[in-house]
Amino acid sequence: MIVSASRLLGPAGLGGPGWVRVSGDRVVEVAHAASADPVGEAARAGHGAGEEHVDLGDALLAPGFVDTHSHGGGGASFTDGTAAAARTALATHRAHGTTTMVASLVTDTVARLGELLDVLAPLVTSGELAGVHLEGPWLSPCHKGAHDPALLRAPTRADLAALLTRHAGVVQMVTLAPELEGGLDAVETCVEHGAIAAIGHSDATDAVARAAIARGATVATHLCNAMRPLHHREPGIIGASLTSDAVAVELICDGVHVHPTVVDLVARTCPERLVLVTDAMAAAGAPDGHYLLGPLDVDVVDGVARLREGGAIAGSTLTLDRAVRFAVTEAGVPLETALLAATAHPARVHGLDDRGVLAPGARADLAVLDADLHVTRVMQAGVWV
Repeated sequence: MIVSASRLLGPAGLGGPGWVRVSGDRVVEVAHAASADPVGEAARAGHGAGEEHVDLGDALLAPGFVDTHSHGGGGASFTDGTAAAARTALATHRAHGTTTMVASLVTDTVARLGELLDVLAPLVTSGELAGVHLEGPWLSPCHKGAHDPALLRAPTRADLAALLTRHAGVVQMVTLAPELEGGLDAVETCVEHGAIAAIGHSDATDAVARAAIARGATVATHLCNAMRPLHHREPGIIGASLTSDAVAVELICDGVHVHPTVVDLVARTCPERLVLVTDAMAAAGAPDGHYLLGPLDVDVVDGVARLREGGAIAGSTLTLDRAVRFAVTEAGVPLETALLAATAHPARVHGLDDRGVLAPGARADLAVLDADLHVTRVMQAGVWV
């Protein structure tokens, strides 16, 4: 099958027109056309002769989005404890262009987190999920956000090893506060077990953040949210992350978590390390109302999720297509930068070598966007979904 469009985010960047040739579940050819007739050009060149040609016309063809920090959607959460709930969340985000997702779990007991890993591990094995992200319980009480303070604890090697080895390779990332007792050692423990160490929900100073980065931390979890704010005499995680080439910085671009000016600032400072995430909870793609985020009650009003007790922001109702639109239309981020932050960058950070790109050998995941950056069609592993 040859799929063509007037614009294409290919290996050489955003340009167009162009086409992608798909065979089975893989991309086998990508080309930017020299004319405005990419399908005809491909046929004349003998590429894909006799194959189906899908001409998307005046559309933008991008890799499927990669969301590496999401708690749920469609009324379901990855903490619900069932494969059906996980698949509901996946389908909700897939309809908005996300073809690869890492499931995020909020703070709970180590025993309960182990039970949830038991449920989600088969979905990782089947390829439905790209892995699991443990966001807590090793977080700072000062910046707990929407995490149950009664369940927060300092990290220990035993607790981490119990979860990281329960299902080999399933836990992709662990967010922790490195200033906690044992926090820096915990960073090393994550890396030793092949998981990404992310710093967040933290009151770490610049010095502690840099020590964590030196020990192997490579992600700043939802930068600016749930961490010591940037100060000119104490830059904290924000300053350390923005100025460290080793750290990918997550941003939640929904107009609630981070101001457009800050989105613009981060995109200008480290465009090649920007990663858009949703941090979505169950209400993404679902109506306003009452929901749970782990064990905590959440009320969603006008699409904004807040804890019923205390009013802290409790994740988002974002999908990644809306995050891209916000970054471009509200924060002025260049379109190519925003698209890469939702595709190639998160895939690279998480070692997903065949995702987030349109290149020969990559999994055939496609997101088709219209002129207003709304997703109109989605292909996952070579199948239109």
